[in-house]
Amino acid sequence: MRLKLVPQNTSFDFFNRWKVWLGISGLMMVIAFTSFMLQGLNFGIDFRGGTTIRTQSAVEIDVGTYRDAIAPLELGDVTITEIFDPTFADDENVAMIRIQAQEDAEAVEAATITAVEDALQQVVPDIQFVSVESVGPKVSGELIQTAVIAVALAIGAVLVYIWLRFEWQFALGAVAALVHDVILTIGIFSELQIRFDLAIIAALLTIVGYSLNDTVVVFDRVRENLRKYKKKELKQVLNISINETLSRTVMTSVTTLLALISLYVLGGDVIRGFVFAMIWGVIVGTYSSVFVASTILLWLGVKRDWSKPSNTAGNQFANIDA
Repeated sequence: MRLKLVPQNTSFDFFNRWKVWLGISGLMMVIAFTSFMLQGLNFGIDFRGGTTIRTQSAVEIDVGTYRDAIAPLELGDVTITEIFDPTFADDENVAMIRIQAQEDAEAVEAATITAVEDALQQVVPDIQFVSVESVGPKVSGELIQTAVIAVALAIGAVLVYIWLRFEWQFALGAVAALVHDVILTIGIFSELQIRFDLAIIAALLTIVGYSLNDTVVVFDRVRENLRKYKKKELKQVLNISINETLSRTVMTSVTTLLALISLYVLGGDVIRGFVFAMIWGVIVGTYSSVFVASTILLWLGVKRDWSKPSNTAGNQFANIDA
């Protein structure tokens, strides 16, 4: 017997309250944008600049012990990561400690680095400091610019891909859902002031891919049903298509969330920001695939077959309200 989170045959009307769903999405995007403009993002070392200290010790690394030793120095954002490499010998336990640059400073001062080294030597006497590297604000600014370009190019590529595979109405619906997901993810990081670093950019790009996959599955079924049900209204075809793929959508999202929640609880502080972004992205990505992308598609109208002109936006929403 197969596990089913959603019955095989459902008949939900996803467009009965389309104004409510779009209103909720619009309100959340306004809140996200307002928070970003007023508070900004809590940039991590990658975007703010700072110093990286590479350590090596014969003693097995305990990230909690390292963090407790450095905490009294009150250095702000400090990230401690153990490096795993099969080429290391048994007595080569390597860690990377990143300390954010203090205000009005190009990098962490030498006295601060010395204080960190002294604190760590108190708990790990044989620790060696292999290298010390600094990232200045100029490089950090370039990283921000590169990250924005990466996300924009990913969304642009999606627009072209969907346009070529389906039609331009499908492409605009999919991109609207992706922009919705990215804005809400950035907004939640701004609102909660969670550290925003390069790992979160990776999460944003992953969210774009996940949301796109969900949307394409629905759109594929829509395209099939447009040929199959040529006399049904577009609203009915969209409802049929979403209901037919609902079981797959819910099962995929729930199983993904189970894995992500486990990582969030057990994975430690290093990956917690990335995993939180992914959890939020899966939730809003699933929502947008159903309630944003499909509603935009209904508003724009699509061809009933590949020889007739597409319906007008006014006619489609007249059908919704009816």
